Amino acid sequence: MPRRTTTMLASTLIFIALLCAGVLIPVPYAEMSPGPTVNTLGSARGEPVLRISGHKTYPTTGHLNMTTVRVTGADYKMNLVESVHGWLAHDNVVVPRDTLYPDGKTEEESTQENAEEFTQSQESAKVAALRELDIPVKSRVVVAAVFKDTPAHNRLHAGDVIRAVDGTPVRVPGDVAKLVTKNKPGDKVVFTIVPAADAAAAEKAGKEPTATEKVTITTAKSETGNRAIVGIEAGTDHTFPFTIDINLADVGGPSAGLMFALGIVDKITPGDMTGGKFVAGTGTIDDKGEVGPIGGIQMKLVGARKAGAEFFLTPAANCPTAAADTPKGLTLVKVETMADATKSMAKIKSGATESLPGCSSATG
Repeated sequence: MPRRTTTMLASTLIFIALLCAGVLIPVPYAEMSPGPTVNTLGSARGEPVLRISGHKTYPTTGHLNMTTVRVTGADYKMNLVESVHGWLAHDNVVVPRDTLYPDGKTEEESTQENAEEFTQSQESAKVAALRELDIPVKSRVVVAAVFKDTPAHNRLHAGDVIRAVDGTPVRVPGDVAKLVTKNKPGDKVVFTIVPAADAAAAEKAGKEPTATEKVTITTAKSETGNRAIVGIEAGTDHTFPFTIDINLADVGGPSAGLMFALGIVDKITPGDMTGGKFVAGTGTIDDKGEVGPIGGIQMKLVGARKAGAEFFLTPAANCPTAAADTPKGLTLVKVETMADATKSMAKIKSGATESLPGCSSATG
């Protein structure tokens, strides 16, 4: 066999072997890519994303799109060829698998966590929207979770309203831990509560729950020190003056909070917030209306622009990354609070876009 033919054959076999190895060898990476966007003013799967009853609503136009990111599953084994392709693709990002699924978290655990964060983001979006419009929202401290094999297990329950600890009134969730840890492990702590069922019944009847019970719990020692604990997580529950339902399946995480809040404000106030413009965005939001950063900002920018967005509401902390690689034709608008977002929307509607707060690749 001629030397040239032998060399070509050997090179081909080596190439095939390397290709097979690249396909078969798993690597500890995962991939993120642009996900779908959903107009919070519109419908998803034939159902309105926002359904409001008990309060007058007004017609809306344009788009206030929330954005998403697709990620490979926890059980998916990416191979070397796929990871290289992902690194080279402009619209995708390859990241260490532990970034998406830390501490060996399963896909089921991650999905559950994302679902809980999504539910909480909806609650905070409602609160932020109504408070932006000076509509009162009643709040109360509740048992958000009870941990198994702790003193509070089967004594307190998720949804119980916490009125006081050892006779001291509780006003915010942080008060609970402060009051419990004033005790030593082994001490008894008295919780004054409204049971979850009674609280739910009162809320359904449009009343404030009044009847209370006292539950005495013996504290235990925390795993990380000599601190007294009972084994609960305190949170905040709200009573809204009218019904706001957010209907969106197969979405998780807290990053749609800002866009939900804006959609609610647009629907329950006269006039049109967007002026017919296509605005997309992202950002967590808390009860005070403060906008927080999110992950996968580059993917969300790409997805928004592909969907037709002209403007993108960007959390201030994400601005440097977003400004470093902004899709052509998309204007970034920096937001830190709900008030920032509504002011910027007024400028977009009026066409005064030259005064919009922009993003810089140097600072947020």
